[in-house]
Amino acid sequence: MSGAMLEIGDLHVSYGQVDAVRGVSLSLQRGQIVSVIGPNGAGKTTLLAAAMGLLPSKGVLRFDGEDLHGLDVEARVERGLCLVPEKRELFGELTVLDNLQLGAFSKKLRSDALKQRLQSVYDRFPRLAERRGQRADTLSGGERQMLAVGRALMSSPRLLMLDEPSLGLAPLIVREILSIVRTLRDDGVSILLVEQNARAALESSDLGYVLETGEIALSGNSHELAEDPRVQATYLGGGTHDDE
Repeated sequence: MSGAMLEIGDLHVSYGQVDAVRGVSLSLQRGQIVSVIGPNGAGKTTLLAAAMGLLPSKGVLRFDGEDLHGLDVEARVERGLCLVPEKRELFGELTVLDNLQLGAFSKKLRSDALKQRLQSVYDRFPRLAERRGQRADTLSGGERQMLAVGRALMSSPRLLMLDEPSLGLAPLIVREILSIVRTLRDDGVSILLVEQNARAALESSDLGYVLETGEIALSGNSHELAEDPRVQATYLGGGTHDDE
């Protein structure tokens, strides 16, 4: 994993006496989209929460060679690591603009820099520009996901971790969101994508990991994983996309 942007090695995360993540190792290079797929309760969300500093963990956890243990969430954001959580966690009573501005709270931006970053988000998500004065809780599901991603982009991340971005969205909107994810990679943002929608995840990523009961069961090139008979039988058989 030498030289990787994100290095996770033999990572363990526990809830009391329950080991939710056991010995997970994965790496992500600059400019990659890496997906983590798996069933409900596999530990996918837990893995991202540990990387972001929301849960304590044991093992190797490095970003650009720096040990993340001991750094709080804000310090990780300052270094360019950002998480879009599964439930999006928007402030529903606030406007789209207010939510976006909160995404840059830790950067202490000058007003011109803030305006420039807002314009960049609006250029990527024109619908957010149209709805900038609208309350977040009145947006559609797809628009809320765009707002969650846009808010994360306000912190100018170098590595964006996305937890179930397709959750609850219609297939057409899922394709639109994942298309945006690929353009982010093209613009220099590396992506760690956690998805239960295995087909969409593997189609969108360079490398894939299959997480089952807290452990890595399979890993490899995403295209090759999609051709693996076990992955096809378990994850690409047209099953439903449920919440984790």
